Amino acid sequence: MFKGSFVAIVTPFKNGKVDKTKFRELIEFQIENGTDGIVPAGCTGEAATLTHQEQTALVKLTCEIVNDRVPVIAGAGSNSTAEAVSLTKCAKRAGADGILSITPYYNKPTPEGQYRHYEAVAKAVDIPIMIYNVPSRTGISIKPETVARLSKIDNIAAIKEASGSLDQVSQIISLCDITVLSGDDSLTLPMMAVGARGVVSVVANVVPGEVHEMTKAYLDGNIEEARKMHYKILPLCKAMFIETNPLPVKTSLKMLGMLNGEMRLPLCEMEAKNRATLKKALKEYGLL
Repeated sequence: MFKGSFVAIVTPFKNGKVDKTKFRELIEFQIENGTDGIVPAGCTGEAATLTHQEQTALVKLTCEIVNDRVPVIAGAGSNSTAEAVSLTKCAKRAGADGILSITPYYNKPTPEGQYRHYEAVAKAVDIPIMIYNVPSRTGISIKPETVARLSKIDNIAAIKEASGSLDQVSQIISLCDITVLSGDDSLTLPMMAVGARGVVSVVANVVPGEVHEMTKAYLDGNIEEARKMHYKILPLCKAMFIETNPLPVKTSLKMLGMLNGEMRLPLCEMEAKNRATLKKALKEYGLL
């Protein structure tokens, strides 16, 4: 299940509420363009500002719209283990095929604390769990040795690696057979070269077909084609992170006429100079 291009889909808002109609349009756009899986309520989906009721409803809505056409991997993480367990159970009841669970942030637990956290989450459900390592958000990284230890738990099946380190990915893969997906768009192909199986992608919100084609080409053994796609989308990948995610990707979708660009505080509109840089990247890619 965990291979190819999974989109870390944005959450559209309208007048402060989740825009269900627009969300349906975004999901259909993804599926029509070959996306291999949908990941709602992650960092890109502004999960930090969703209420638990909104988050559960969003996952349920995703499952209803997708209707088993591709896997739905629901964001259900927290820095509180009890809260993560509760969100995980809710996601399973809502129909998710798997869970994306972020490494506990702010608390900065020890490796043993991280292990016990994920062990509790895994015991709460009988569907696959994807660990999410993103030290730029959490303030701490999960060690490859801890990942290897966790991989022995039956339903801990994958890790989204957003540490930005190929050494980290290499060490994980050398220690265990857990599936690794890139959490950094610009490093997807390099990570696949050392054994990753795909990506949970931000830029796929904008160019889902190209990200799918790149990962598929590599998995099919068409290395040169994958390399061409990597260099084609690389400037766009970089542009998606000139400010805090998801500001650039939501702004891009607004520029493309697909979203109103509304965010929830403390996120707000991009700085003018960065908007200009983003617009230039979209134009050079041929999207504007």
